Amino acid sequence: MKKACIVLGIIVSFIVMLPLHSSALCVQVTKANLRSGPGTGYEKVWQVYQYMPLKKVGTSLSGDWYAVSDVDGDVTWIYKPLVTSRYQCAVVKSEIVNVRSGPGTNYSKKFSEPAKRYDSFLILKSKGPWRKVKDAWGNVGWIHKDYLWSN
Repeated sequence: MKKACIVLGIIVSFIVMLPLHSSALCVQVTKANLRSGPGTGYEKVWQVYQYMPLKKVGTSLSGDWYAVSDVDGDVTWIYKPLVTSRYQCAVVKSEIVNVRSGPGTNYSKKFSEPAKRYDSFLILKSKGPWRKVKDAWGNVGWIHKDYLWSN
């Protein structure tokens, strides 16, 4: 019982959850590791790339790490300087989606291949249900919002 209380105390001391408030974050660096806990000593769960949207659901007691939820609803941790709330991002949630040259299916396909699940983008503009997006390499096109998860 004493051991269980100590473990519980350690877990609680690492995190201050904000259950009624979440905020939108975007990965602002080329790539970042999502971890199982608030520190580099924790397991790397997933590597994400620039413009990956995340929702902040908590903060470590030190304030240096955020607990974040991703497109799949998984909660992991990211180091605070790797993310920003200054712009909005989106990630493809379907297996594939065409990127168009304009806001509609009557516009031509923009890239040689469709965008794939987990491809992430900076949202530049909205026009009805369409989002003008830019990837990390500077490619710009339009994707319907139904195929994106954004923060």
